[in-house]
Amino acid sequence: MTGQSDAERSVTHGTFVIERTYDAPPARVFAAWADPVVKARWFAEDDDWQSVEYDLDFRVGGQETSRGIMPGGAEFAYHAHYQDIVPDRRIVYAYDMHMDGKRLSVSLSTMELTAAGAGTVLTYTEQGAFLDGHDTPAQREGGSASIFDALAAELRRDPTDG
Repeated sequence: MTGQSDAERSVTHGTFVIERTYDAPPARVFAAWADPVVKARWFAEDDDWQSVEYDLDFRVGGQETSRGIMPGGAEFAYHAHYQDIVPDRRIVYAYDMHMDGKRLSVSLSTMELTAAGAGTVLTYTEQGAFLDGHDTPAQREGGSASIFDALAAELRRDPTDG
């Protein structure tokens, strides 16, 4: 237990959808999620984030963990379980977020890829339970949008640069 009274306990449910179009084929966008080195670059490494741990076991039943410290010292932890993977088409995973040991949320996320000419439309849907006022659907949507911006920057990299 976190020491909160019953009056302080709450849950807010929220669903949001983010759509992005990338100038890369679905196989390349999918690979950016599946390759641990590539995903760490755009997902777990950031100028405002001191990465403490990152691990990716990308398979149905596999897990992903990311822990890091934000400016000001707050530690965030992300832990995902992969539920469904269809190469170059779909990834479904459940994840929870913690800040300084407090659970912020539990979510189910679906990432779908659709070919669009030489590019890809990525549609991300998240259904979340945001707990005890520590996070909101709007805050999570904003944070997720910045992650998809980082993915766009990754996809602009020359794939031969490693």
